Amino acid sequence: MPTLGSLPSEKPRLELTFAANGSRHAQAAEITAVVTVTPEQLLEDGVPSALPDGSLVLITGTSPFRLRGRITTVLELLLQRMSRDGSTALAVSAAPGARQPFPAAIADRAARLGIALLITSAPTESWEGVQEEIQQSRLMFAERCAAQLSSLVQELPAQLADAQAMQRIADWLARVLACQVLVSEPERVLAASPATDAEQLAQAIIRQSVDGILPETLSGPHTQLISLAPASADTVLAVARKTPFDEADLRLLRHAAKLLGLVDQAHREYRAASYASHAARSAAFELLLDGEVAKARRVMANLAPGLLEPETARVFVVETQQARRDLAARRCSTSVGQQALVVPDPRDERRTLIVHPVRSDDDTGADVSAELTRLVGALGPPSLLGGSGVYSMALLADALNEAITAQKFAALQPSSVALSVHGSDLVSLLPQAEAQHWARRLLHPLMHDETQWESMRETLPAALAYPYTVAARRLRLHRNTVMRRASRAAELMRMDFASISDRIAVALAMELVTQPEASVSPRPTGSEPPSLALLLAAPQVNAWAQTLLRPVQADRRDLLSTALAWLTFDTHVEPAARALDLSEATVRSHLRALEGHMQRDLATLAGVRDLQFSLHVVTGQPDLRSDRPGLSVVAR
Repeated sequence: MPTLGSLPSEKPRLELTFAANGSRHAQAAEITAVVTVTPEQLLEDGVPSALPDGSLVLITGTSPFRLRGRITTVLELLLQRMSRDGSTALAVSAAPGARQPFPAAIADRAARLGIALLITSAPTESWEGVQEEIQQSRLMFAERCAAQLSSLVQELPAQLADAQAMQRIADWLARVLACQVLVSEPERVLAASPATDAEQLAQAIIRQSVDGILPETLSGPHTQLISLAPASADTVLAVARKTPFDEADLRLLRHAAKLLGLVDQAHREYRAASYASHAARSAAFELLLDGEVAKARRVMANLAPGLLEPETARVFVVETQQARRDLAARRCSTSVGQQALVVPDPRDERRTLIVHPVRSDDDTGADVSAELTRLVGALGPPSLLGGSGVYSMALLADALNEAITAQKFAALQPSSVALSVHGSDLVSLLPQAEAQHWARRLLHPLMHDETQWESMRETLPAALAYPYTVAARRLRLHRNTVMRRASRAAELMRMDFASISDRIAVALAMELVTQPEASVSPRPTGSEPPSLALLLAAPQVNAWAQTLLRPVQADRRDLLSTALAWLTFDTHVEPAARALDLSEATVRSHLRALEGHMQRDLATLAGVRDLQFSLHVVTGQPDLRSDRPGLSVVAR
């Protein structure tokens, strides 16, 4: 938009020069309109009743200043009206090279009123169209300002948590005004564009901190320092460039400073609210671990009404790199924060803990576990997810222990996920190379003949897991064929398939060598295969067994003794009851309790296997008969 200082250079045809009051402030005054009058109009009609704000009044025709008396009075009245209406300058036509045409009294009066006096030596025709040009320029300027402000508003964050909003506004300012931008508070830089600090900006901030003042212009005409107060009194916007800032630039800077102040204030309030929310959630989680469920519910009552009202819950643990823990926590909160309590683990800087209240028996938390599984997959390795089973709210400390154990198991899974220790597959927890060596040694009598191995691989898993009649129906073979093949396998391996221990060992070996990812690695020369007991001594298997039996050991009934007797008598209830001096109904009740605590079906060979192996790991009993040399067949 044209100013008194820019008009002579932008429109040289007007031949404008300052006659008086050509200060820097006057030159920066914007011209919004040109009002043309003649001396005759002033003398006959008097001073115009109103003048546009920011107008330049041009007196055309022969210079009236040869006259005295009345014209001087009219000019004084004109200057008063111009001052009242906010006009910027008075210009008169004069011959080229003419001396100061304004009387001293008029010049003094104009100086007191702050109105610039100019001379134009151009013919009146040269001013034709100037008014339209100024209006067009004003329109373009207004459109540009509107576009800039609209663009600036678009840089505002959609969320208070957007940490990049201030940097985006700084980058936008640097691009639009072609300047260096620094947003800082006394102890740190909040945003800079370009990233390297400008020397002029650093000097401006140092002077402001030393002098304790905040002038609008520092260390030269091309540096501006603007406080973000009242929104953020300690934060300042500093900018610098090689060319001067005009009034439009300064207005844009002030608007930007207001938005930066609001963003800074929003960030502060968001951090305060986030800290309060984080503190409350962490306190609630600690209370849950201590069994103080009622207190935890009161802490969360206002923050998340009803979240902790259910009586049961699952716990999940997400582990990632320490540097990415905050990111993982934010993503977990965004994904499941409405359904679960999400807190960073105060004891481990790599973990995020999630408590998902389970509202009914039909709700297993599948949606939350699926979302967390997707999130861990998106985070990528080495992220891990572990989960617990469904626990009472009062036992969430036990649920957390199980989830942490499951998370350790997750490192052994291709998906990096283990949603429950109870759901963890024992086969995946065994040391694979050693387990393959043990299994192939045990099954060697069946595997050395390829034709025999094909029939055994087809028949034996079902024959070990089911009665022969059921296995035959599942395999679509005759019962006698199944029985003959099973008897032949037992004979070759010197096993007794009436023994549950032998059936479990052979079934485990078959599963190991027939799984799709099983590798046939050569046996080390001269090395003996490890025993089954040694395989089960792996730390991860020990953790699995301890977690599996923990709820069993917490039962007031002696369920472990019942389990041991039942396994010793090859899963027959009657002799186990006699040995324990209990009724058969009591033994069956204990077995049902074991199934509930372990989440295993003891009517299946896989369920019995997990009971036997976990019991052996935790108590040392029962003995693993397949590990005894020379006792492959035991008579009863």
